[in-house]
Amino acid sequence: MRVLSHPMSLLCAAAVASSNVLAQAEPSAPAGPAAQIDTTPSRLIPARASTYDGKLTVPEGFKVTKYASVANARAMIVAPDGSVYVSTPGRNAIVRLLDLNTDGVADTAVVVLTGLDRPHGMAFHNGRFFVANTGGVVRFALDAQGIPTGAPEQLNRYDPGKNHWTRSIVFGADNKMYVSIGSTCNLCVETAPERAAVMQYDENGQNGRVFSRGLRNAVGMAVNPVTKQIWVTQHERDNLAPDHQNLPTEELNLLSAGKDYGWPYCHGPRIPNPEYHDAARCAATESPALRMQAHSAPLGMTFLDKATAFPADWRGDALVAFHGSWNRDTPTGAKVVRVRVRNGKPVSYEDFITGWQGETGARWGRPVDFAVLRDGSVLVSDDAGGTIFRVTATR
Repeated sequence: MRVLSHPMSLLCAAAVASSNVLAQAEPSAPAGPAAQIDTTPSRLIPARASTYDGKLTVPEGFKVTKYASVANARAMIVAPDGSVYVSTPGRNAIVRLLDLNTDGVADTAVVVLTGLDRPHGMAFHNGRFFVANTGGVVRFALDAQGIPTGAPEQLNRYDPGKNHWTRSIVFGADNKMYVSIGSTCNLCVETAPERAAVMQYDENGQNGRVFSRGLRNAVGMAVNPVTKQIWVTQHERDNLAPDHQNLPTEELNLLSAGKDYGWPYCHGPRIPNPEYHDAARCAATESPALRMQAHSAPLGMTFLDKATAFPADWRGDALVAFHGSWNRDTPTGAKVVRVRVRNGKPVSYEDFITGWQGETGARWGRPVDFAVLRDGSVLVSDDAGGTIFRVTATR
């Protein structure tokens, strides 16, 4: 492993919003708890405004600027010292960003770790730095400046690579380590138990067990700051007849120990997949807490409790990054949505930042993940355009 540094150019980005209704269930589907959309006056969608030189759209009162340029920017995390760590799995590296003069723009971008194996999720815990590689979690000591150093310590191993190769990691309120591991396929019965699941380990990455299963590709993971429950975004299956473009809906799931969230046998609120026709099995699964537009490819998620640069009435809600579809005639996604939360549950979602995708479906960026800075602003990573955007409120 070596430590490299390089200069970095900076970039800016924006947010947008237009109301998003929850995708419809099939006619035969039972009404799920997430099928309702909150339409009370206090939840009406605000007027929109352009930002980021007119390239992005956000609710009035917000703006997007460029924080940094990082090629292949994926997951992000804020270190105890306030610097931002960005995983770049295409380069098998981790980049550290530092805003030295606190002007809202990163002044340095230093590659602090290389030689990794498609690193994605990261975490700081008990004075160590953890990286979720595609085949296992590694841990690094921190030097006197709080920067990861030395050789990686391999904590565990799990089934690597294949169709869904990213791995996300969080530490729960119980100090246990949670790692999401996607499926190997679009639709199949997995042979490795950790596939299509969230694994639970002790804080040293040992004694692994399946915590929740039936999660085809749960890339976004976050701990609800109030309930302490782990929330995940999930990519549902492709090629579902008769309307593969609009079915099945993507999901936001609230995890509980030992629960099955349906895949590959079911989708949505306990709807059997036609390849298996196992209604009895589906009846014992958990319905999604919130259903979202099919094939949006929801990735990163963050709660806004520490986003003090946002209006106060946003801080009980969450953001989700829609990376965007790949197989719809009319592409969807490539935007950031706000998830409204009430009594610890998601109740609806709406567009927050839009504009990365044009009317023809062409995209100049694809949002991936978030980080809430110590000044209360929110960063958004973009792996297609290689930009980190910074979002703040203007009033």
